[in-house]
Amino acid sequence: MAEILQANGINARAYHAGMDSATRTQNQDDFLMEKVDVIVATIAFGMGIDKPDVRYVIHYDIPKSLEGYYQETGRAGRDGGEGQCITFYTNKDLQKLEKFMQGKPVAEQEIGKQLLLETAAYAESSVCRRKTLLHYFGEEYTEENCGNCDNCLNPKKQVEAQELLCTVIETVLAVKENFKADYIIDVILGKETSEVQAHLHEDLEVFGSGMGEEDRTWNAVIRQALIAGYLSKDVENYGLLKVTDEGKKFLKRPKSFKIVEDNDFDEMEEEAPMRGGGACAVDPALYSMLKDLRKKLSKQLEVPPYVIFQDPSLEAMATIYPITLEELQNIPGVGAGKAKRYGEEFCKLIKCHCEENEIERPEDL
Repeated sequence: MAEILQANGINARAYHAGMDSATRTQNQDDFLMEKVDVIVATIAFGMGIDKPDVRYVIHYDIPKSLEGYYQETGRAGRDGGEGQCITFYTNKDLQKLEKFMQGKPVAEQEIGKQLLLETAAYAESSVCRRKTLLHYFGEEYTEENCGNCDNCLNPKKQVEAQELLCTVIETVLAVKENFKADYIIDVILGKETSEVQAHLHEDLEVFGSGMGEEDRTWNAVIRQALIAGYLSKDVENYGLLKVTDEGKKFLKRPKSFKIVEDNDFDEMEEEAPMRGGGACAVDPALYSMLKDLRKKLSKQLEVPPYVIFQDPSLEAMATIYPITLEELQNIPGVGAGKAKRYGEEFCKLIKCHCEENEIERPEDL
């Protein structure tokens, strides 16, 4: 993954247990010193690393539990600045993690399956991410819209799928609960594969009963039926689908069952709505120059940039325009010690920027 990013012009390095200690340490130090923009790492990375200005945490695979996800995403924005967390998720991630559970004690498998279902439910949900996470950990979030997560910024469409779920349950029962999800979908879509023909399942009444829907729709129904507890997977037996007691009750007395349709991000506007929590009055040109100055000083002094000033402090400087050490001390996260140690060059830069651009500072008004 690090090599793919590098090939696409992104300054990335890898970090994992299989590397020799010297290379791993060097890559970690380069990330802390901002010589590297992206670190591609296993989940252990960052547990003992104090880098408060991480802006992105991107999961290429879905975590095994919501606790793990919460802990890992918590590495972004520790300085109080905005952190963006992006997770790539497909059903194959779950299948891979389920395979890892094979051969383990039954009790451990049951716990693992439950944790995976909770994570899948979070990924598939149309509810506010913040509300869901806080509720999971025993807190209630009462706001209608957090203004930050994907579900609040780009609400997903829910569609009624009661009849589709009945079709899935009927098909699983018709094939005697002896097949995996892909096979069930083949039968529903009326695909005369060699396996379907070998079992004479093209003669079943349910064969081809769902040809009006797309493959991905049936995948969504099965995924969300597993999450809702109408179906279960026999992990020990290659992931064969089983109908639970709740599923059998549903078939006898169907009720509303809604599935979430995926957003088509190709059709969405490139510019997302403004997220909450950002400092909208920040002077972007000055902020960029302050970051460059901080990076230059960090190289000279051989300390990580965040040790000099953290991002929220630079944002405040690019909003309030302090030009004396006394004014700089009043910036959040600065104080007398840091102002005296690092502040002079920052004040000079800010003063020069204000004069060149004829900026009226809040202090001057």
